[in-house]
Amino acid sequence: MDAKELRAYLDAHFTKTLFRLETLPAYGVPSEGSDFARYLAGEPGPTPERRQQWLSRLADEVARGLRRRRVHAVALPLSDYLRFECEWSYAGNPWEEIRILELGADWSEPRRLVDDAAGDFYLADDVHLIRMYYTEVGEPLAAEADTSPSSVTAYRRIADMVWSQAEPFEQWWAANQQFHRDRWLV
Repeated sequence: MDAKELRAYLDAHFTKTLFRLETLPAYGVPSEGSDFARYLAGEPGPTPERRQQWLSRLADEVARGLRRRRVHAVALPLSDYLRFECEWSYAGNPWEEIRILELGADWSEPRRLVDDAAGDFYLADDVHLIRMYYTEVGEPLAAEADTSPSSVTAYRRIADMVWSQAEPFEQWWAANQQFHRDRWLV
C-alpha cells in the first residue's frame, strides 16, 4: 500500500484502538513540510495550519471514542529529528497516548521485542496488522496488511510488551531536558 491506501485502510479498520510502534531515528514524511528545517533554524513553532489540522483530526477521533497509542523506541542520544518530533509533535498533543522506550545496553528485552517486530507497525483494533517499510533515510516505501492469526497474535504480544515497558512521554520528556531545544540552541 502507498500512503493514500494506508490512510484508507486505517480509516476503514481503526474503529476502536490503534497502536503504533516507531523505531527509526528519523522519518522523511512529506506531510511535515518544512517544519523540521524550521525547528533546526530556531523558529518558534510548527506551521500552525499543518499542526492544527492533525490535532483536529486526533480530537475528532477521541470525540468518536477512538484511542491511539504510540511507542517510539529510541537510542540515546536523540537524533535531531527525534528532538524535533518530541518537541513539536509529541509535546502539546493531548489526544494520543505516547510513550518512549529507551533501548540502552541494559534493556535487552525491549531491544529484542523491537527486533522481533522487524521495524515499524500499526495494529488496528488488535486484529489488523500493518507492517511499515522505509528507505534507509526514513522515507515511506510501502505498507503491508496482515490479518493472519499467528502474525496478529505475535505483534499484539510485542505491542503489549513494549507499551508496558515504555515510559509515558510527558514524564520521560520532563526527565530528559538535555534534549529540549532551548538547552542546545544558542
